[in-house]
Amino acid sequence: MDGQTSTPTPSLSGTARALGYAGILPQALCVGLILIGHEWRYVALAGGFAYAAAIFSFLGGVWWGQAVQNARATGPASTGAYVVAVMPSLIAVALFLPWTLGWEWPGPALLYLGALILGSPVIDRTLGFAPADFLRLRWHLSIGLGALTIALGLLAPQVI
Repeated sequence: MDGQTSTPTPSLSGTARALGYAGILPQALCVGLILIGHEWRYVALAGGFAYAAAIFSFLGGVWWGQAVQNARATGPASTGAYVVAVMPSLIAVALFLPWTLGWEWPGPALLYLGALILGSPVIDRTLGFAPADFLRLRWHLSIGLGALTIALGLLAPQVI
């Protein structure tokens, strides 16, 4: 060894990082519309739920894809990774049901969805498929989107 330490090559391009962070903007816009009392605040609330649910479902697709690409995800022991990967879509639909049935919505659903998004990088870490720089970005994006989604849930009573 020559005494130099090697730095791992990042798996994400600058463009991927920038687009990832840009993904927080729609939720920030929804929160902003509600905070300023814009006439579209109810649309912002519904749109914020739809956006968070879509992103949460997308995360399940990421986990599925990582499991398919990873050799450790083959055989009977891999079933858990695939079960975990389909859960976000099922949970997102379940959180939408109260609105469709006329029950209390969207505050509680937004709070649950935000909390699940906040904790979703724990699944990435547990599955062990994600490179370190991707996992770091996932934490940043999940904290941002999760916190903004929870903020929408807390603001919901002012809108409804």
